[in-house]
Amino acid sequence: MAVTKVLARKGRLDVGIHYVLNGDKTNEQILTAYLNCDPGHACRQMLDTKRAMGKTDGVQYYHIIQSFKPGEVTPELALEIAREFAAEHLPGYQAVIGVHVDKEHIHAHTIFNSVNADTGEKYHSNARSYYSQIRAISDRLCREHGLSVIMEGKADKAVSYIEWLRQSRGQPTFRAMLEADLREAIEDANDIGHFFLIMEHKGYEIKHGNRLGFRLRGQDRFMVPGRKNPLFTEDGIRAAIGGNLDAIAAGTRPAIIYRPRYQPYRRHPKYTGFMALYVHYLYLLGKAGQRQYPPRMTPHLRREIMKFESYKEQFAFLRAHGITTAEDLSAVRARAEETLASLMKQRTILNVRKKKRRALYDALSDAEALAPARDCYESGMPGMEEPFARYMDAVSALEQCGIHREQLMAEKAELYRQLADVNREIRRARKEISMCDTIERNRPQMEHDIHVAEAKAKEVERDEYRRR
Repeated sequence: MAVTKVLARKGRLDVGIHYVLNGDKTNEQILTAYLNCDPGHACRQMLDTKRAMGKTDGVQYYHIIQSFKPGEVTPELALEIAREFAAEHLPGYQAVIGVHVDKEHIHAHTIFNSVNADTGEKYHSNARSYYSQIRAISDRLCREHGLSVIMEGKADKAVSYIEWLRQSRGQPTFRAMLEADLREAIEDANDIGHFFLIMEHKGYEIKHGNRLGFRLRGQDRFMVPGRKNPLFTEDGIRAAIGGNLDAIAAGTRPAIIYRPRYQPYRRHPKYTGFMALYVHYLYLLGKAGQRQYPPRMTPHLRREIMKFESYKEQFAFLRAHGITTAEDLSAVRARAEETLASLMKQRTILNVRKKKRRALYDALSDAEALAPARDCYESGMPGMEEPFARYMDAVSALEQCGIHREQLMAEKAELYRQLADVNREIRRARKEISMCDTIERNRPQMEHDIHVAEAKAKEVERDEYRRR
């Protein structure tokens, strides 16, 4: 069994290679191997490849780690698996392999050049390539050598080694506890602000942003359950609070249902300006992707095809706002900036209100989260003195504030709901500004690409006409 991880690094190559080949970790460099490069010259050869291909910027190297289950594999077998993995997954790439035996679990490190020495292409890593290539090849090699595999299946079912180990021993995991608390909070909440209040009272800190993060007090890192389950994204939570939790959990209903408003049929007007440009460019990319037009695709156009969905989103933005000219685009951007400034002021006001009440809100959270500590302390359980003292301080603060606890909880829930709504609108306004900047930046290159593609197509037509 091997737990795999891939890391993109922009730092110095020699530092990464030195770490992998560390003699104290690799049994005096006996447990090392090389692919498409020579011992002692790997760093220089990788840098020479980058310079020869003209690709010296960006990600310098990738670092793949294969961590094996303690006691299941020998260092020599780990090195053989890492060698076979690199040969199959990294043809043409220069790689350095080192098996580290300085910890209880044996783990293989593979560092490889981000630029392919044969083709000159740069390596790209994403969630799909990880599960379909890196994870799939590593699991298959483990099975071929008689090792166990943690879990097979889709990416959203994958778990870390620590989680798998605790699950296999029948122990609760932090992720399972968090998901159980999230489901309970969703069932009890009246709206999104009330949900955040409940999670705080359960002892969680909440990080707002593109994804919601949660951590228990005392933990170092935030967990982001929305990455694996759309139910626990902010939109999914809002939908679930509306009464659809059971159907969403059963998989009979998606967490977010988009229902476009009914529009009676109307003939589309003829596109002009920006929208005409995007329609033409999307047509060009579609034909180029099918290898129909232009006949010889440039490397730039090949990269543009990978951004096809992004251009579709930009066109939808233009159509939704009726943008055809640069003046329209500037007006939409100005409105978005004005909206953003107003929202930032609203958020500042709300944060000031929250700061003034911070002590009472924290006391509410402590009173709810530490209530079990009181029972444990009163039953004589040792080590509960500090939590009990915090609980008593919180209760005392609430009693002295002169505000009824239910009233304070309702005020806190409403404030958190308003903050969540304002934050969502701020993200939307920032995205609109970013979209305007991207459209304005892309326009000259798109016009140039269309002109070049049409010129090439006309040249091919003339050549075919002459051959007839």
